[in-house]
Amino acid sequence: MTDIKRTVAEALLSIRAVFFRPEEPFTWASGIKSPVYCDNRLILTAPEARLIVESAIAETVKREYPECEVLMGTSTAGIAHAAIAGHLLNMPMGYVRGSAKDHGRNNRIEGKLEKGQKVVVVEDLISTGGSCIDVVDALREAGAEVLGIVSIFTYNMQKGKDRLAAANVKNISLTDFDAIAEVAAEQNYIRKEDVARLLKFRDNPSDESWIGA
Repeated sequence: MTDIKRTVAEALLSIRAVFFRPEEPFTWASGIKSPVYCDNRLILTAPEARLIVESAIAETVKREYPECEVLMGTSTAGIAHAAIAGHLLNMPMGYVRGSAKDHGRNNRIEGKLEKGQKVVVVEDLISTGGSCIDVVDALREAGAEVLGIVSIFTYNMQKGKDRLAAANVKNISLTDFDAIAEVAAEQNYIRKEDVARLLKFRDNPSDESWIGA
């Protein structure tokens, strides 16, 4: 585990942005039952954790995507993180709506974006990868060169990794499911024996045998 993965995992756990319910799992919109729910919106109301996360996003952009010219947040959870990181980097930012407006200029992409500009997408979390790939597709259709994604958290699901690879999209996550599980067990947020159940979910979300195991 890298230092930044541990640091961000500790920050998210410290502000209770990660919820563990292996006995009573959360149900996602897709129907997947998950023992973990990560609410990165809580970062915005916790100044110390916010500084850690936004600084890490900015440093990751500089390190992994040095040619970046514009940050684009995903709607809605990625918008504030893109704005703060853009401020730290003194870089333009905008965001991509889930769908085009049905009024005004009918924009889907908000903020100035020129064809050929090099863009990095800021996403709060990635599960199966569908929503962030949709954002990347919209930016590519608008003529942007998408260098990749910086996400705060990823569930590390194979389906998400496969989708990103198929779409030729690079993603760098500040922390991930494995790091959260490891740090949570070390710091007694969960029992050590629960880690195997969490990783079983990550490996195969459609297999619900981990529930009540």
